[in-house]
Amino acid sequence: MQALYDRDIIVWANEQAAFLRSGQFDKLDLVNLADEIEDVGKSEKRAFAGRLAMLIALLLKWKVQPERQCRSWISLIKLQRKMVKTSLKSTPSLKACLNDHDYLNEVFTEGILLAAKETGLDLDDEILWNFNQILDDEFLPA
Repeated sequence: MQALYDRDIIVWANEQAAFLRSGQFDKLDLVNLADEIEDVGKSEKRAFAGRLAMLIALLLKWKVQPERQCRSWISLIKLQRKMVKTSLKSTPSLKACLNDHDYLNEVFTEGILLAAKETGLDLDDEILWNFNQILDDEFLPA
């Protein structure tokens, strides 16, 4: 079973799903199956952090480059907010991330790095807004 998992994870995953559906629980690769299930949660959390970081980067760019503000930036900000809210709606347990100070610091740092890379500016490494502001459809930093 381990050889198939190492050789072709897609074939392995389909085989595991077939075993589950047919009730052949004795054929399941429980160790790798448990790892993969945990990885799904980690992947969702990483994707959510990426969306938030991108939103923060866009808001930072809006703040530090007022001369470049345009409707396409507003559209991108709205899109990222929508994607973040969709993630929260489809995976409510992600809301716990919004109250995790370490998670918030990590996401803000990533957003700052993205904005700094795109603008070429040296940006302060501090949390400027809370998640309520970030997700507020009306909020655009001055």
